[in-house]
Amino acid sequence: MKRKWLWGLIAVVVLLLVAAPAGLETSPYFMHIAIVAFFYAILASSWSLLAGYAGQFSFAHMAFMAIGAYAAGLFGKYVHLTNAPTGTCFELSLAKMWLVFGASCLELGKASMPAGTLIYRPPAPPGIVLGVIMGGIFGLLIGVLVLRLRRTYLALFTIGFSEIVRITLNAEIEVTGGPNGLELAPLFPNGIHLLGLYFSPTNKIPPYYVMLALFLGAMAFMYWLAGSRFGLFIRAIREDEEAAAALGVHIVRYKVLVFAITAMIAAAAGAVFAHYIGVITPNILLILQMSLVIAMAVIGGLETLIGAAIGAIIIEFALEFMRTSFNIGPLEIDMTTWRLVFFGLLLMLTLRFWNNGLIYPIIQRLTRGGITQETVAKRVVVTESAVEGTVEGQG
Repeated sequence: MKRKWLWGLIAVVVLLLVAAPAGLETSPYFMHIAIVAFFYAILASSWSLLAGYAGQFSFAHMAFMAIGAYAAGLFGKYVHLTNAPTGTCFELSLAKMWLVFGASCLELGKASMPAGTLIYRPPAPPGIVLGVIMGGIFGLLIGVLVLRLRRTYLALFTIGFSEIVRITLNAEIEVTGGPNGLELAPLFPNGIHLLGLYFSPTNKIPPYYVMLALFLGAMAFMYWLAGSRFGLFIRAIREDEEAAAALGVHIVRYKVLVFAITAMIAAAAGAVFAHYIGVITPNILLILQMSLVIAMAVIGGLETLIGAAIGAIIIEFALEFMRTSFNIGPLEIDMTTWRLVFFGLLLMLTLRFWNNGLIYPIIQRLTRGGITQETVAKRVVVTESAVEGTVEGQG
């Protein structure tokens, strides 16, 4: 009965999220915060799957996100379709079209191309798919490299990898734009018609639904994964690798797979979010950003996907609403700085007094309320029956 009630609550929340744009259409600011919140919720929940379920404490999650974002951006910048060959770029013939690779060579080739030649920039979906694939490839690579590393050494290794990615993206100015960032086309560069309505490229409603769909899809997939044999095996590895291996769990396979899967989820979030904001810079890889994702997961509940996601959404909205400064007499409190202090204090208190986060105990109460009492009652009945049987036997 309680499980049915919980599923009903989830259905109501999903319907409210789907209907939310109807009430927020006149407030692009709130729509933007919601989109960013979904983005961080995907990152926090997927990191929870990696660290909380599998016990792999990695600082490379934002690096995988950036790899997905930059792969999508570079695809849009350097890959085009034309209806005439350039003669200057590497190109592949596709029926009556040419797939052209390069940006500067394409600009040079325009002078010799026939008048009226059409040049098409690829839409966002192929770039996003490429970003997910690249995230998975790098996830597999890191998963293989960190097989023998645990705890502190794993964290240090992944910090180093993240810094290598950030410095490389920052240094390759001609390719990635360096500190100035890499520009990406909007998710819907020509706008989109939905249900008889037209939404411009800058309208927040289509990106809201895209990010919401990605969030719900990622959560459904991760919950299915956590409840499957895969989830059971990675939790067994987290608790005791030697015991899991003795029971027949393929340690190498599952440790590598969990890195690759969570990397692909982070890369998908990064690719979609980069197309939404229109530019991606190496600053997204600063350790502060990764710390924010970890803090969201820890405050929400490290060993629960929905807790980490809810924690990320609440914290993102709270951090935005706390930007407003206020005065205490002649003293002005600059909340753009102090809000991070309050947030850090909350994280410290959570780690000290609530190891399972602030959201996880609430979820447990909703989903497992009464189970303890029911278990104790069953044990009492069994004990009483055993005592009665012993007394009768002695008699």
